[in-house]
Amino acid sequence: MSTNPPRTPLLLALYREYLDYQDSTALANRISHRYAPGTLQRLAESPDRLVRRAAVLALGLIGDFGANHTLGRALLDSDRTVRTLAQSGIRSVWTRVGNRRQRRQLQTIIRLNDAQQYQEVIRRATELIEQAPWFAEVWNQRAIARFKLGQFHDAIRDCHQALELNPYHFAAAAGMGQAYLELNNFVSALESFRRALRLSPDLEAVRVQVVRLTRLVDGT
Repeated sequence: MSTNPPRTPLLLALYREYLDYQDSTALANRISHRYAPGTLQRLAESPDRLVRRAAVLALGLIGDFGANHTLGRALLDSDRTVRTLAQSGIRSVWTRVGNRRQRRQLQTIIRLNDAQQYQEVIRRATELIEQAPWFAEVWNQRAIARFKLGQFHDAIRDCHQALELNPYHFAAAAGMGQAYLELNNFVSALESFRRALRLSPDLEAVRVQVVRLTRLVDGT
């Protein structure tokens, strides 16, 4: 008696199609109609690395902040592609907090940071923090602006708050390390960079800093 071959999960089929056409919008639309976020989070723990890749990619496209823990764990996955997808995807879910208006405000703040309008970033981020003090990414964006303006102590405080609210925020940990470095506090800088690496081991620029500072602090 013949047996049927095992069925390929739909998610995996959609992922393979995405690899062929690189249409993330189409993938997001199709997945959102077929999978609940909780299901994707369970699939992200699959023993099959291809399924994990597909699920992590999907969460990055359509997941909200509820996927933060799953994607944070995926940053430490044994598969490098899973880790790469998680690093990109988790940054996206960090912005999907709060109501629509608050999310739009955050996107404006991000664009202003990209445009080097740092004083305006601080003003707008401070206003949004007053409305939504639990919004970790807003604290991080204000930290970036303060760092660029040379306000290193304030940047460190904002990074600390971002990490208190979101313990997976490797970017805030790395940013805190850079601010400590500017203050010549090499021990605290090293501690912060190591924290960032514990969260996301593939931060190569951070790894270089850890090696350099370890030698400096240890005197070797």
